[in-house]
Amino acid sequence: MRIGIPKEVQAGETRVALIPSLIPLLIKDQHEVLVEAGAGVGACFSDTQYLQTGASLIKGAPALYEQVDMILKVQPPQMHPATHLPEAGMVREGSAYIGFLSPLTHQDVMETFARRKITAFAMDFVPRLARAQSMDALSSIQ
Repeated sequence: MRIGIPKEVQAGETRVALIPSLIPLLIKDQHEVLVEAGAGVGACFSDTQYLQTGASLIKGAPALYEQVDMILKVQPPQMHPATHLPEAGMVREGSAYIGFLSPLTHQDVMETFARRKITAFAMDFVPRLARAQSMDALSSIQ
């Protein structure tokens, strides 16, 4: 599976969906990781760090989105400021998305995903239980 990590586009967002040290774990499981150039800069991870851990760098969001089977993202999809395209529309039809979605307030994204048969996993709905602690993304932002 080809996993894509786009650069976050929301103003003020410095996080990245996947840090370089986790890339080898995905590669070990036979996945290919594609990272948009500059995606980790706000979180102090250079493109070189991603390359050194086995990821491939892709220039530009549209090129990344069209090549991957799954997108990992922090913020819900929104209008991309550089391309003026909705990120939800750039996610390849039939692929998957994992990240925060806020589906109750982003109905347009949910409709786009449903129409384009995109499987979505909303990190904001992972239960905050002891047995789900390893997946609890909300604790990291408090």
